Amino acid sequence: MKWNKILILAGLVILVALATAAAVTPAFKNIPYLGKYLPLIKDVTLGLDLQGGVHVVLEAKDTPEAKVTQESMQQLMAVIQRRVDQFGVAEPVIQQQGRNRLIVEIAGRIDPEEAVRNLVKTAYLEFKTMDGKTVVTGADLKDAVESRDPVSGQVKVDLTFNAAGAKKFADATAANVGKPIAIILDGKVLQSPVVEEPIPNGKAQITGYESLEEAHNIAVLLRSGALPVKVEVVENRAVGPALGADSLQKSKHAGLVGVLAILIFMIMYYRVPGLVADFALLIYALIVLAIYVGMNVTMTLPGIAAFLLSLGIAVDANVLIFERLKEELRAGKSLRSAIDAGFKRAFTAIFDANATTLIAAVVLYFFGTGSVRGFAITLGIGIVASMFTAITVTRWLLHLLAGSGLVRNVRAYGA
Repeated sequence: MKWNKILILAGLVILVALATAAAVTPAFKNIPYLGKYLPLIKDVTLGLDLQGGVHVVLEAKDTPEAKVTQESMQQLMAVIQRRVDQFGVAEPVIQQQGRNRLIVEIAGRIDPEEAVRNLVKTAYLEFKTMDGKTVVTGADLKDAVESRDPVSGQVKVDLTFNAAGAKKFADATAANVGKPIAIILDGKVLQSPVVEEPIPNGKAQITGYESLEEAHNIAVLLRSGALPVKVEVVENRAVGPALGADSLQKSKHAGLVGVLAILIFMIMYYRVPGLVADFALLIYALIVLAIYVGMNVTMTLPGIAAFLLSLGIAVDANVLIFERLKEELRAGKSLRSAIDAGFKRAFTAIFDANATTLIAAVVLYFFGTGSVRGFAITLGIGIVASMFTAITVTRWLLHLLAGSGLVRNVRAYGA
């Protein structure tokens, strides 16, 4: 026996066992260093259909300054999308309903009122003169940045207008020297500073915030894009997961039973290679989980289906390899030669099957929307990971096992 390879196998088993335990056991989060440096213990982000969230209906309103059109609704959708993205919300659902309504669904345990206030607040900005004339609006805004005055400590939002807005603001301040211009946000007068002199540089300030966080929220809402039309919140409520807590738990149990059945079948039918395949599939699951966490992938019901589909593809690849391995062993080849020949003969079939599925995932991603794109991303990650584990990890493990001399009888390899 080659003890160095046996030690490598033992160390690998221990390492994967620890990683698996850390991935599924919350208690590992409290272990020093391990909880800090092992990313697999972090929770995978769940979508709206698995963890619930908030459901908001926005309605666009006609104003003298801006009428509701299909073009303005498309602009509104884009603005709301950018605004929600800046707050780091995973896979929001934003879609138009009818002529002038938008449905916004956000996953997570978020208070509906807080969601409207911090994520999809209308943030309709206006500068008005004493006679009620609108000088500039949020549509003329180029940038908005929160800051704190280093001398007074006052929290503020610094506004910068675009070229057209700067000219309009300069003309308005020149015509209203000694008079106030009201700064109005969502119909509420924030302040009415008196114009002391013309402001030609297209810059203004909004003050009166209690904290830098409050100013940051307003700045994000403003710089993410001015709303092209006025918007009102028609409906705002919390929603539960589509499956329900009981159904979700049953689905987890069903998935666990299915995976265990696959693992047991592989060991019973393919013996030692089946055990190696089970170990490789465990590594595959850890790799996929690490990618999900690293890429902040949102897991939804279609995503779970894609993961299980990719798991089946990974199992299928091992089946092809082991059938070829048995044929080579029956032909009288040595164990190491049979492993190399089996992988070589199975590679073409494995590559073709995975390549065609990956092409389908790419097509779904570029032409699909919402949960369809999520399904495509999850499936694509699973396919790439399954190819790596089947062609590289399984082969390396079999060579390591054959070289260790622990199992020499070819019957143990299914021949």
